[in-house]
Amino acid sequence: MKRSLTRQIMAIIICLVAGAILACFIINTSFLGMFYTFQKKHLLMENFESIQTASSDGILYSSQFDASFEQMCSNQNMSVIIMSSDGTPLRSSVNDIRTIQRQFLNILFGSSGDTVLEQTSNYKLEHIKDASMDNAEYLILWGTLNDGNLILMRTAMEGIRESSSIANQFLLYVGICAIAGSIIISIIVSQKITKPVVQLSEISQRMVDLDFNAKYIRGGWNKYRGAEWYKKQMQQMEKGNEIDQLGIHMNQLSERLEQTISELKSANNELMQDIEKKEQIDEMRKEFLSNVSHELKTPLALIQGYAEGLQACINDDEESREFYCDVIIDEADKMNKMVKKLLTLNQLEFGNDQVSMERFNITELICGIVNASSILLEQSEITVEMDLPEEYVWADEFKVEEVVTNFLSNAIHHADGEKKIRIFYEKKEDRLRISVFNTGSQIPNEDLDNIWVKFYKVDKARTREYGGSGIGLSIVKAIMDSFHQKCGVINHEDGVEFWLELGL
Repeated sequence: MKRSLTRQIMAIIICLVAGAILACFIINTSFLGMFYTFQKKHLLMENFESIQTASSDGILYSSQFDASFEQMCSNQNMSVIIMSSDGTPLRSSVNDIRTIQRQFLNILFGSSGDTVLEQTSNYKLEHIKDASMDNAEYLILWGTLNDGNLILMRTAMEGIRESSSIANQFLLYVGICAIAGSIIISIIVSQKITKPVVQLSEISQRMVDLDFNAKYIRGGWNKYRGAEWYKKQMQQMEKGNEIDQLGIHMNQLSERLEQTISELKSANNELMQDIEKKEQIDEMRKEFLSNVSHELKTPLALIQGYAEGLQACINDDEESREFYCDVIIDEADKMNKMVKKLLTLNQLEFGNDQVSMERFNITELICGIVNASSILLEQSEITVEMDLPEEYVWADEFKVEEVVTNFLSNAIHHADGEKKIRIFYEKKEDRLRISVFNTGSQIPNEDLDNIWVKFYKVDKARTREYGGSGIGLSIVKAIMDSFHQKCGVINHEDGVEFWLELGL
């Protein structure tokens, strides 16, 4: 069972108040009477000194001292009688002079078990019990004044006890009210203290659940009114109490944890990507070795077969020997081109090939490539349509020539139906899109993303007819990546469009 902080604070406040009142009650009961007695004793001695001074000054029995005498006796609840040496009363504060006079004579000539509290050459201070008055207790000071007259000063102890009892009773009432008030105050104070603590506890729980949206705000997060308001609240809280400071630190911790976890997730994501990339590289390496082996196997077998045929002189006529030699040279040339392409692709992929950016006439370059392929276009009975305005672009002219040559070569080899190739431009802000379209069959949708992969061939049956190795488009993609530009392919109803973009 959880302990409520509110109840604990209430219990502490109530216990402190009740303990303080109980301690006061015990102290009053035990020591208040003694304190009153001590105070009365000193008052009796002080008043004796005052009367002694008035006696020395000769004003004790005059009307000049009457007011002071009455005030002293009434305010301090004392009875005073002054007598001559023969017992004649000279001044008294009580009407019943005979009773106090008799008590005075009993003190002078009696031998009771009275307690002497103070004694000097002029007076004696005693604590007595008067048997004639139901053992009433008194503090009595009696002695001789400077003029030779006798004085008796008396105050009842019952008044002291009564005052102590009243004080304790009053303290009890005050204590009950104080405890009731402390309960109310403790509820208010504890709620004021625990409310932000509860809010901080809820925020910390949400942080445990990796929810960092909640922030501590004085008065509650539900009063959130926007980023600017939150910023002002934080500035005010910087001047606040310890709970506000704790709230600020919790907010900072929440933000720091959110940032750190975000960075960790990003790092973890990058790590996973690196792992996946490594796995892909391993797979690509295996696939590359398999594809190279496959691509080299056929030409090597042909070269070996025809070379063995020449060595064995299977056909002695000149025409057969020429044919054998042409096949060997042709296959060797294909192998040479493939190895060169692989080396070029390797340099591009690993960033070892330098890119020389320059501004050149792209229209002039395309026209030159088309003219160089004119014989192949005529043999394939392909019509080329291009109405290209003069445009200049920024790129590596040699590498752009290789890209356009690859696109045109693909278009020639795959042109079908109307056998048309169309080359056109499209301007896009600060870029120029160059498209090479050929009529014919579309590329299957599942193969669109794979045509840029090394050795990937959509039409594997026709590949060797025109010497394709599946490396050309990989080189195109690597070249465009080195330019930090884009290239792509689009299927149309009547054909396929390859495009690249260059900066103007």
